[in-house]
Amino acid sequence: MESTGNERIMMISTHGYVSGNPEFGKPDTGGQVVYILELAKCLGRLGYDVDIYTRQFEDQPQCDVIDDRVRVLRIPCGGADFIPKETLCNHIPEWVEHAKAYITDGDLHYSFINSHYWDAGLAGQALSNRLRIPHLHTPHSIGSWKRDNMDGDADDLEAKYNFRRRIREEKVIYDECDVLIATTPQQRDILKEGEYDVPEDKIHVIPPGYDDTRFFPVSLASRQALKKDLDAEGPVILALGRMAHNKGYDLLIRSMPSVRQRVPDARLILAVGSTEPSERELEQIDDLRQVAREIGIPDAVEFRDYIPDDLLPDYYRIADVFALSSRYEPFGMTAVEAMACGTPTVITTEGGLWEQVTWGLDAIYANPFDPDAFGHAMAVPLQYPRIGAQLAKHGSQRARAHFTWTGVAQQLLHLLEGVEHRVVDDGSEEGATGPRANWAVDPAQEELWKAATY
Repeated sequence: MESTGNERIMMISTHGYVSGNPEFGKPDTGGQVVYILELAKCLGRLGYDVDIYTRQFEDQPQCDVIDDRVRVLRIPCGGADFIPKETLCNHIPEWVEHAKAYITDGDLHYSFINSHYWDAGLAGQALSNRLRIPHLHTPHSIGSWKRDNMDGDADDLEAKYNFRRRIREEKVIYDECDVLIATTPQQRDILKEGEYDVPEDKIHVIPPGYDDTRFFPVSLASRQALKKDLDAEGPVILALGRMAHNKGYDLLIRSMPSVRQRVPDARLILAVGSTEPSERELEQIDDLRQVAREIGIPDAVEFRDYIPDDLLPDYYRIADVFALSSRYEPFGMTAVEAMACGTPTVITTEGGLWEQVTWGLDAIYANPFDPDAFGHAMAVPLQYPRIGAQLAKHGSQRARAHFTWTGVAQQLLHLLEGVEHRVVDDGSEEGATGPRANWAVDPAQEELWKAATY
């Protein structure tokens, strides 16, 4: 489905550092930002104008132009300081008022809203009610699942992550949005049951995508040259990402003795952290170094700095195995990118991606809470080159067949067609600017809806 005119889409991702050149590794800035930017650019290539709405703070400009079709628009709320995603919900009503004023003053008209994560879901539903346009919500992470899969004291976790309020607000968003987009079948099942009880026909599974113009296999000779250039010769296991407890880097280190029993010269490269690490991040990295010392393998674990985005594909290519060892992981974008580059990949079973690959063909999966099992899984492609070659071939084919951004964008637009048809069937006037443009809404009921979702 391509745009037949200058149709405009609103995407909302309120937390973190969202920009055309995102500062990965900064607080609350990671795979979700990649998801939003790549999806927006792909929708732009299909003929739509896309505005990515986020929060303005620090000294950020109000607008970043990404390309001819895509721009980032920053709306202020809550002052000039960074606000963590766990508490940003307190300021969403202010953000909505400022966003609505910006849209009205600019005479902007949108075909639909696609919001990302629960803080943006609150904003998206409020604007959907006021602008009377469809709202498609992508949770990325689900509060009840995160709560149930985190280690630690329940009271401490509640104080930090605000789970009770988050789950309550998520339930409202999921009930009121037009379409709920899960990234994995596992997410779909969680949304259908337990604390959310979402009707099955409202949930659609669309996995995240990757940029197949950047992440692709290269020849063995090219990989060997890259290994030499990036000082990664010998059997290398790679893990990379932002520094966070849920990423399970400590579990990965504890799996390395099992690898070394089978492949004595194997080493782990951990590229974690950010360009400007906080004191807490530095403490966490020191803790990981201490884990390596405690189990007697300090020389087998190499810590590297944050990897710039332009070098990311080559880092995947220097690895003989890529490991995703998260304690919980809604999807696992880095694993898909590694697979796309032809790198044998070991995936956590504490997440959603493992159910979408064939074990031993596309990738291998194991439980990172079982160090011996996870270590053995990582050792297999290193010990048996034919298995490594099979994983490289079929993993890249699987990625290209199921996880490109073009496919994601087309699935999203296909969902919108279904929403538009339902709205017309419900009595909106044909020929309106947007599917809800001429809804007959009782003013008293509209005020109740505004109060319910800011």
